[in-house]
Amino acid sequence: MTTATAAVLLSVNVGLPKDVPWRGRTVYTGVWKAPVDGPAMVRRLDIDGDGQGDLAGHGGEQRAVLVYQESSYQHWRQHFGRDDLSYGMFGENLTVDGLPDDQVCIGDRYRIGEAEFEVSQPRVTCYRVGLRLGEPQMAALLVAHHRPGFYMRVITEGRIQAGDAIVQTRTGPGALSVADTDALLYLPDRDSGKLRAALQIPALSPGWQGSFRDLLAAADGQGTDDATARSAGPAWAAFRPLRVTKVVKESADVSSIYLTAADGSMLPAALPGQYLTLRLTGAGQPAPVRSYSLSSPPGTGSYRISVKREPHGVASSYLNRDLRPGAQLDVAAPRGDFVLDDAASPVLLISAGIGATPVLSMLHQLAEQRSNREIWWLYGARGPDEHPFAAEAHALLSALPHAHEQVFYSAASPGQDRPHAQRGRLTGEALAALGFSRDATAYVCGPASFMTDMRDALAKIGLNHDAIRTELFGALPAVNPGITGQTRRPPHLPPGPPAAGPLVTFARSGLTAPIGDDRHSVLDLADACDVPTRWSCRTGVCHTCTTALLSGDISYDPVPLELPPDGQVLICCARPDSDIVLDV
Repeated sequence: MTTATAAVLLSVNVGLPKDVPWRGRTVYTGVWKAPVDGPAMVRRLDIDGDGQGDLAGHGGEQRAVLVYQESSYQHWRQHFGRDDLSYGMFGENLTVDGLPDDQVCIGDRYRIGEAEFEVSQPRVTCYRVGLRLGEPQMAALLVAHHRPGFYMRVITEGRIQAGDAIVQTRTGPGALSVADTDALLYLPDRDSGKLRAALQIPALSPGWQGSFRDLLAAADGQGTDDATARSAGPAWAAFRPLRVTKVVKESADVSSIYLTAADGSMLPAALPGQYLTLRLTGAGQPAPVRSYSLSSPPGTGSYRISVKREPHGVASSYLNRDLRPGAQLDVAAPRGDFVLDDAASPVLLISAGIGATPVLSMLHQLAEQRSNREIWWLYGARGPDEHPFAAEAHALLSALPHAHEQVFYSAASPGQDRPHAQRGRLTGEALAALGFSRDATAYVCGPASFMTDMRDALAKIGLNHDAIRTELFGALPAVNPGITGQTRRPPHLPPGPPAAGPLVTFARSGLTAPIGDDRHSVLDLADACDVPTRWSCRTGVCHTCTTALLSGDISYDPVPLELPPDGQVLICCARPDSDIVLDV
């Protein structure tokens, strides 16, 4: 047993979560901590009198106690020229003298008073520490200055108080410091050897282990098919003109549009399940931007999309009613990670309505490969008159040795019976009765409620969560940690008079708005427009807000610590230099 050099507990800080106003919203957060007078009882999940507002990112057994150092307080006092930084303001539970981030290692254990702790991970980057300090860039600065602080799990419960000595009782097995661990996740030029070493440290929290496994797989070129699809990058930048060669009616309200290169060259192969994004200058101004799944075989040198005409859909009405062969459309390269894997396990292709299009492309791929996989084609429609691709799908399935076809008509009239079809909805009970293997991978596409029902039903049957994949063309569910009491409204133009500046098109949300001089970032504009967004740090560190940039140019302020892949943009710190189109 060794003793850390003059390490002392200076302050124990606690605070219960509360509502805090922020940018016209309410944040429920426990980042406001205040020193405790006298002893405090440390328990497995926290300290008496303490709590966390967002348990997805803070708290729990792996993050029971947050530690920050007096030396870092001194650093930030000098950096910001402030003399008002008092203990607890960085959200820490324990303010200590000693235990610097570049010396404390993951897995180190320390006794303080009656309690014993084990270092489990660095601090999670989060906008709320900046909210507490009034320094919006704080999350990025903590990483850039290599002063994140760290979490500990509680090994032995007990009382602690300011003035207690900090005694090291065990050294972590990998000699990987908190600062180095933090840099591995958030900074570029990672050392693969250190990633492997980190994965050998049992004390490292499961969340960080999972992130490091993903980073190591990507570095070794052994990522999942989905990761490979994302990292490969688009086949071309921005939009390019493609020629419409024919428009084919598939049903009363669905048309297929065939596209080729304007110069007659072969179009790059897409992955089965990917989509195209179209900018339709003939459908209105500003030109609507919409995404449609490819329904064609992936490698034919041309593309086919199939579009359902919606009653009030400007874009879908134009494509179904007004588009003619010979027209040119502005098209962004195939994108999307809802793609067929190349495993040998059974595959479930489950769809409803126009959601058949991406799984139809997958079925084409399986037929082209003469796949020996067990394949289930499960489709729901109101009736045979609203069942596009029926003959096409049936022919493909008939050529596959281990294929099963089952169609469900929810509102078929008498006399409308078809082979392989039954009346009723595709429900969880119907799925359970089919008897497919539980090691299957499911690909589900259709209305949002249908996908939710299918995901829940498949999980109940026994499919692994990671084996249930869904495609959603609307805006993805928002990730806004800590924000409470939001009333979700459809995306809309920002309040106030029309602004100047480049136009930002949120393709999934169907909205175009000028950035304006008063918006610091694209994320700020999205917030003002109620466009659903996904973010955490808001300073270009965590990459939660990474979004496909379909066209246009941006600049960063602040410049991210690590740039996203080509064709992607961090909307939390990006501002357009020209009109841009985002896949959000």
